Amino acid sequence: MIKYVAETGSTNADLMAALQAHQKLEEGHWLIADRQTAGRGRQGREWHGGAGNFMGSTIVTLQSGEYPGTWLNLPISLAVREALAEFLPDASELLLKWPNDVLLRGAKVSGILMELFEFQVVVGIGVNLSVAPTIPDRATIALSDVSKEPPSRDRFAARMIHHVEQEIAKWRQLGSEATRARWLGQAHPKGTELSVHDGEGNVIEGAFEGLAPSGALLLQMADGSVRSVQAGDVVLG
Repeated sequence: MIKYVAETGSTNADLMAALQAHQKLEEGHWLIADRQTAGRGRQGREWHGGAGNFMGSTIVTLQSGEYPGTWLNLPISLAVREALAEFLPDASELLLKWPNDVLLRGAKVSGILMELFEFQVVVGIGVNLSVAPTIPDRATIALSDVSKEPPSRDRFAARMIHHVEQEIAKWRQLGSEATRARWLGQAHPKGTELSVHDGEGNVIEGAFEGLAPSGALLLQMADGSVRSVQAGDVVLG
């Protein structure tokens, strides 16, 4: 089911409220807004969505043995990348950044926010199609900045929904290891210098060493040791 609304505070907040009110929402239920006034990013950042951009949330129902952790970030990030790649002359300009950002020419073109309620995950996706919001501590970009004819929101939404369904199916059929390998093939290369901010003022700096079997970020520290990071906000360089 796909529901469109002209304006809302946050599509994620709306779906979370529906789940908490014990409304039965099946996997694949989408809520897409023309405009968001109280959109949220990771670590509590505001993410205001303007007309023409993609702003939507969907439901993933965890099956037996599945847990969201950092693993669900990987297929969702791949889906966003695949949707964007269809509308770019050079898809190699897209880069995945742990845990769930998509970069275009090194700037943020999309963000993902996931929230768990019981056995269901609300997955919020924002993609800058027509305009990029201003974020104080990082560069942002819109598809319209690099494409003469960016897709309409509805056309992009159709492709996004398709790729999310496909990537979730692949994740379940092929397993987490195959998804991890595909994600690594589209991410910044090993050795890339990263800074990880944990939201409490702490910063961890190291070189990208890959992903652990759990999906956690692996950083090679200055002393040669490898550290696993379960959560944080990553800055390249």
